[in-house]
Amino acid sequence: MNWQAIYAIYAFEMARTRRTLLQSIVAPVISTSLYFVVFGAAIGHRINEIDGVNYGSFIVPGLIMLMLLTQSVSNASFGIYFPKFNGTIYEVLSAPISSIEIALGFVGAAATKSVLLAIIILVTATAFVPVRIDHPVWMLLFLFLTAITFSLFGFIIGIWADGFEKLQLVPLLVVTPLTFLGGSFYSIDMLPPFWQTVTLFNPAVYLISGFRWSFYSIADVNVVVSLGMTVVFLLACLAATTWIFRTGYRLKN
Repeated sequence: MNWQAIYAIYAFEMARTRRTLLQSIVAPVISTSLYFVVFGAAIGHRINEIDGVNYGSFIVPGLIMLMLLTQSVSNASFGIYFPKFNGTIYEVLSAPISSIEIALGFVGAAATKSVLLAIIILVTATAFVPVRIDHPVWMLLFLFLTAITFSLFGFIIGIWADGFEKLQLVPLLVVTPLTFLGGSFYSIDMLPPFWQTVTLFNPAVYLISGFRWSFYSIADVNVVVSLGMTVVFLLACLAATTWIFRTGYRLKN
């Protein structure tokens, strides 16, 4: 394993974050904080508790997961798309570095940025609503697995996209709606039986449910099932990434 090459890609991507600090860190934190202000501090006390948890506190895991999914996809997709766009990807492909090492560099940087953002937002949330973490190890496990999985997913989107429109298509029209409809702001037990069944086909439900369980020991889906589905998503993204580098799909032509 060429760790020096992995670190070079990783360091370059992290340096790009420092150059765009307002866009990469400050903007997501401010936008998520607005949810805490509106739903947590302003109207949260007017809404009944959900499973014994204050509504403002209840939405914290969902909001963190919303940010984690969107930022992981965005960071990774832009990270690999711009080398394709300006042609520098060929320098990476011609270097003595394997496809696994290339993916580790780009995906590792995107996941790191997303996890740092999640931690900052979690700390920010404590300023607006009471937050507790019943299972910190499980919380970190879901946090890292989700960040890595959706960074891989974003990496795939960045390779697939051949224009800025396609680059933003999946995050805006797929990832964000699925997260909003996956229980970020409510428990799926509040839905009619038919829609509860339909919602279970939404992959974001398992991620949000498992992550919320790590905070308050309440979940819409069994935590083992949530963890299993997260691992399945991760393996599917790994398989797709491996196929892309093996075939050179939209990289070598």
